[in-house]
Amino acid sequence: MKIALYGKRFDDEFTDSIEKLLESMIRRGISIVIYEKFYLYLTNRITLPITAEIFKTSEDIQGVSFLLSVGGDGTLLETAAIIRDSRIPVLGINTGRLGFLSPVSNDAIDAAIEALVNQDYTIDKRSLIEVRSSQQEFGEFPFALNDVTITNKQRNSMITIHAYVNDQFMSTYWADGLIVATPTGSTAYSLSCGGPIVMPESNNVILTPIAPHNLNVRPFVISNSSKVSLRAEGREPQFLLTLDSRTFTIDNETIIDLTRASFEFHLINLAGHGFFNTIRQKMGWGLDARSKRI
Repeated sequence: MKIALYGKRFDDEFTDSIEKLLESMIRRGISIVIYEKFYLYLTNRITLPITAEIFKTSEDIQGVSFLLSVGGDGTLLETAAIIRDSRIPVLGINTGRLGFLSPVSNDAIDAAIEALVNQDYTIDKRSLIEVRSSQQEFGEFPFALNDVTITNKQRNSMITIHAYVNDQFMSTYWADGLIVATPTGSTAYSLSCGGPIVMPESNNVILTPIAPHNLNVRPFVISNSSKVSLRAEGREPQFLLTLDSRTFTIDNETIIDLTRASFEFHLINLAGHGFFNTIRQKMGWGLDARSKRI
């Protein structure tokens, strides 16, 4: 079995956990391949196994059984551009804060590796949004696992966004911006702007305005089989289009088409880390606040 590691910087308190992760894999005879930049970062912090390999691109991880994302939810989102349409399952080792998508804590690392070896897990197939425009390109991976947002570059005035669904006019938003979120992204930026939580397997996308000028404008849920087209205009000549953590500059009046991607992101779900369990743990649902005393 071969497992790839992708990660970012982490606090000193997690150093022992990363060493434990590597030791757990080596003890089980697992071959390890580490993302080049993460490998260089780790060399200054811990002793790496001599047998560890290095990968740079998605082509370098052919034949990998799993990819482990070491970091927070933002780090895991970045792995989508590494995995692409290869269907390699991804598991998040949480060294961040919330860890909504990266559920494995420090004390559960060894058990998580054991579960992978024993195939004791399920796969959540998460949909992505594909972004296209006849007026502009959006890199080698024009997809978003969480959300796509359009905002003003300067944030000093409102932006006007005209939205169409399957080429039929839907609405015009006067707001600070607009979020188009997948079910995965429904617990992220969209939620903080008043959007609903949507179950991962729901075939939907959510259109959530950011600080809308019209107070009767609310988030809207549509089928992800629909094409959403957006056209932004305003005082500024350019706007920001963000695909998860990747940001592009688009010109005034550029038409952006959003559709469901032809492939899915495979997120590993370990026992005890189901969607509702995560909601309860991370968001405090089901807790009686009245029982707390100051």
